[in-house]
Formats: sequence, C-alpha cells, structure tokens
Amino acid sequence: MAPILAKAKPEVQEQFLAEELNPVLEEAKHGKRHVFFVDASHFVFAAFLGSLWCFTRIFLPTESGRQRYHVLGAFNAISHEVVTITNTAYINSQSVVDLLTKLRAQFSELPMTLVLDNAVYQRCALVRDTAAEFTIQLLFLPPYSPNLTLIERLEKFVKAQCLHSVYHETFAAFKQAMDDCLTKTATDYKPQLDTLLTLNFQHFKAS
Repeated sequence: MAPILAKAKPEVQEQFLAEELNPVLEEAKHGKRHVFFVDASHFVFAAFLGSLWCFTRIFLPTESGRQRYHVLGAFNAISHEVVTITNTAYINSQSVVDLLTKLRAQFSELPMTLVLDNAVYQRCALVRDTAAEFTIQLLFLPPYSPNLTLIERLEKFVKAQCLHSVYHETFAAFKQAMDDCLTKTATDYKPQLDTLLTLNFQHFKAS
C-alpha cells in the first residue's frame, strides 16, 4: 500500500505526460533540448533519523532545527547535472530569476524547458518575463503531481546519502555535505541515479 494525494487527477496527469512532458523529454534524449526539473528544498539543521534493528536504543546528537538551508535546484533529466541557487533566508521569485540566468549562461547552445510546480513565486510575471527573454519554456506540472518530477526523488536521495543518521557538528558542515552531494550527481553518483531517476513516472488509474 502507498499513499496518493487525494486531490490528484490521474486523467490530467496522463494528458500532461502524453502531450507536454514526454515530447520534450524525447527531444532531450536525442540531444535537441535541455530539460530541467526545478524545485526548492528546505533542509532543516537537525537530525534525520534512519532505521536500524538493534537491542538497545541509539541516540543521535541533534541541533534545535531553527536553521535552514534553502536549495533551489534544477536537475538535468539526461546528464543528471544539478544547477543550484542557495541561501539561508528564503526562496522567492528573484531566486528563480537568478536560476534562469545561471542556466541560460551555462546551457546556451540548445532550447531549454524547465518543469516546475505551481508555487506562486514561480508563476509570477517577473519569472515569466525573464523566461521569455531567455527563450526558456516553463512547463508547469498539474496540481498535486510530485510523482511527475524527478527532483522529488533527488531530494530523497540527498537526504539518504548525506543526512540520515549523520551528525554534522556545525551548520557550515551541514551545508557542505549537501553541496558536495549535489556537485557529484553527474559523476560519482551517476550510476546510482541512472537507476533511481529514470524517465519512468508513476501512473495512477482514475477511479
């Protein structure tokens, strides 16, 4: 048994996959387009507990959870490269504009599509106008569709790889652990991510 968001609409997801997402992914597979999945992650400086069968209870040192590391990431569907904008304050529309600017500077040779959720700061006029200026297509996911974006899976991988059951003595070390992981997605971790982050998306039958 597994959960599914109650407000998700399977028929809308199927139409989005067939008519919008799969066509740009096919272009990306043939080297004709860059496709990035974009989302913000908000990592809390506290213990991320793992699971372990043992006879005695194990305690993991932790911080209060008052500090957060905000990562706005763009994950390349084919190469598995990750481009990020990070801070310890918050993610807003200017963060998205900064990410668009960084992406266009690094990947200027091909058309580009960004797959995003419907956060207000991503749908605003500033972001849309900047994307149009840079000739970047913004492809917004149907509501309640985390199953259609690879970057959701990447966030879970990062947590499992460098945060679960690990004590980071300082906030700087906490941030560095995630930065190190994200810089290796297209190199050291690529064999693992090739299996985990395939372009096969979970489907739900309409009831």
